[in-house]
Amino acid sequence: MRVREYVRNLVSGSAPGSPAPSERELVQQFGVARMTVRQAMDALVVEGLLERIPGRGTFVARPRRTASRITGYTEEMTRRGMLAESQTLLARREQAGPGVARALSLTEGDAVIHWRRLRRADGVPMCIEDAYLNEILLPGFLQSGMPTSLYDALEARGLRPTWAEDSIQADKATAEEAQLLEVEPLSSVLRHSRRAISGEKVVEVSRSVYRADRFTLWVQLGSDS
Repeated sequence: MRVREYVRNLVSGSAPGSPAPSERELVQQFGVARMTVRQAMDALVVEGLLERIPGRGTFVARPRRTASRITGYTEEMTRRGMLAESQTLLARREQAGPGVARALSLTEGDAVIHWRRLRRADGVPMCIEDAYLNEILLPGFLQSGMPTSLYDALEARGLRPTWAEDSIQADKATAEEAQLLEVEPLSSVLRHSRRAISGEKVVEVSRSVYRADRFTLWVQLGSDS
């Protein structure tokens, strides 16, 4: 928080495109780990105060006039200036259990697509994501090859989410989660659940487990007035 507020005050009032202090400078000034500085800068990038330009650095961002659209993991990591990678752990057709069926507005036992991935950022495990999709809305999805970005694939079918219901909970990693995320068992994690809707159709229900030491989740709020 100290690093974040220092940078905020430092660049406040600066013209868009002005350079922000480098991570190395901040590490030396505050005597903290580089990851601490990265999280502080990530927060300001997500907030819209700073923007990262690959190969150049971090700069004061142009003011946002509208709220950003719903983003998936790939887009979110790109916005933070990080390389997103995914490893499919499971991709199959399943029968919807009671919780998934209710969230997808289906009947228990209906066919759903279960896609589980280990998501990395700059080569480091960031989260485990379990996505459940309504198979009726996505015929041939499993046979066409798993896409790099789920939301891009949904957009190509005219089903990109237009709004979502999210919930966030602090928890401890299970032994399996700790192994995949390369952290100690019982390490702190963030559990993020999403119900994504396109128009009136529920297209995705997901449950993600994020490393709390690597990821800060930010939510933008606003009004219509």
